[in-house]
Amino acid sequence: MASPDPVRLVATDLDGTIVRSDETITDRTVAALDRVRAAGAEIVIVTGRPPRWLPYVADRIGHRGLAICSNGALVYDLAAEEVVETYPIEASTVLALVEQLRAGIPGASFAVEDHEGMRHEAAFPLHWDAGQAAVRAVEAAGLVGSPAAKLLLRDASGDPDALLVRANDIVGRLAELTHSSSTAMIEISAAGVTKASTLAAICQRRSIDAAHVLAFGDMPNDLPLLAWAGQAYAVANAHTSVLEAVEQHTASVDDDGVAQVLERLFPERLRP
Repeated sequence: MASPDPVRLVATDLDGTIVRSDETITDRTVAALDRVRAAGAEIVIVTGRPPRWLPYVADRIGHRGLAICSNGALVYDLAAEEVVETYPIEASTVLALVEQLRAGIPGASFAVEDHEGMRHEAAFPLHWDAGQAAVRAVEAAGLVGSPAAKLLLRDASGDPDALLVRANDIVGRLAELTHSSSTAMIEISAAGVTKASTLAAICQRRSIDAAHVLAFGDMPNDLPLLAWAGQAYAVANAHTSVLEAVEQHTASVDDDGVAQVLERLFPERLRP
């Protein structure tokens, strides 16, 4: 069997992939990422998180490069602390999505993310962002007047997989729909915008082929990324659809699965 192509770029998801169930990142994972940098390979964070949720993680792993946020809709430069690329849903499409989903899923509530923060309906449950200045409640009309990085839909059903199928049946022709939560929340991006599409654009500018990219993930929003990268690993705790789609598996996030792969591919160099 031929050896895999050398890795020039490591793209990793955060939550459930290197951020453990207790919301920490281990010293072992930090050290493994240091090995990647020492070998001259680039690291890109690829996450569904908005930029405002990145400072702790970036500081913990010493990352000052790029982060692909909001499932590909935003590229954030951690050194400059600014959004440098956007791939938004147009305002007219946000309006169409909300109207059609509200009609098809009674009781659904909505929020939108952009590069400045979040706007949400009063009925939209806030699990992490309550009280933040960048997050504000608006009337329904306030959701749809401008482009959005990501449209969020919550439902009381409790089943994100079933909700994703239902929402795709209603508006799948208009946008990219996915989920990364155990709760019934759907994440909606502009048509064609995924973690993979934005990483591919970054790699093209760097003359890095997909064959030289190593990717890690755990949830359905990682599937395009894991399919595009030349080498891809699902952590053992990944969603069933990810474990079925990705050939190579590693240990769970709580057992430092990503670090185990990186230690093997980037052996520690002995000092002379």
